[in-house]
Amino acid sequence: MSDDKVTPRGLSHDRIETNNGLMIFLILLVVAIGGLVEIVPLFFQKSTTEPIAGLQPYTALQLMGRDIYQREGCYNCHSQMIRPLRAEVLRYGHYSVAGEFVYDHPFQWGSKRTGPDLHRVGGKYSDEWHRIHLNNPRDVVPESIMPAYAWLSRTELRTDDLSDHLKAQRTVGVPYTDDMIVNAAADAYGQAAPDSPQAEGVVKRYGKATAVRAFDSRPGELTEMDALVAYLQILGRLTDAAHKPVASAEK
Repeated sequence: MSDDKVTPRGLSHDRIETNNGLMIFLILLVVAIGGLVEIVPLFFQKSTTEPIAGLQPYTALQLMGRDIYQREGCYNCHSQMIRPLRAEVLRYGHYSVAGEFVYDHPFQWGSKRTGPDLHRVGGKYSDEWHRIHLNNPRDVVPESIMPAYAWLSRTELRTDDLSDHLKAQRTVGVPYTDDMIVNAAADAYGQAAPDSPQAEGVVKRYGKATAVRAFDSRPGELTEMDALVAYLQILGRLTDAAHKPVASAEK
């Protein structure tokens, strides 16, 4: 038998490597199958598709703050995913649970940490600390490389399409009621204006534990700073996971 004889197997392999169209098709097919095997089961796994017990949706103001967080690219430097490792739970708190993010579209999981993880930053610092930090990070963290976001305090928060925003969230599973949707703009203002008539409606619709205060320190003015600080202050506090002892996170 001649050494240079091409076997059927060798011929098949050679055809794939020399045919660009066939190679691309097969690569896409393998990637598609692999992706389906990894992703599809998650849609049927309750721990990833059902909210954790006690999970509350964001208020209208917090939801707008989340939009600003995404708009400004905060996720490029800050993850919201505490991994079940001793060093992480000791520094950041109880590890992240998939059921906490069911109402997040899109979720903020990741491992990029130019800055610290923010999943449980809610309540860790005061509103004033956040305002100073966002206006000029070096005022509170001298070695910070984070850019300043001073314009947030000067920019009025847009709420004219907020009801539509909540309605869109409801279509993907967030349990906003008709009352929450109709009163979205009023609730956004009321949460940042504790002495206003709208403040009572916020507590009525979202619960007595809802923080109602002037997050930008200026009652009567609804700014993007109000929204972003309100969002940061609720991170990790929509369930009781943030209050679980670290020891339980290591089991």
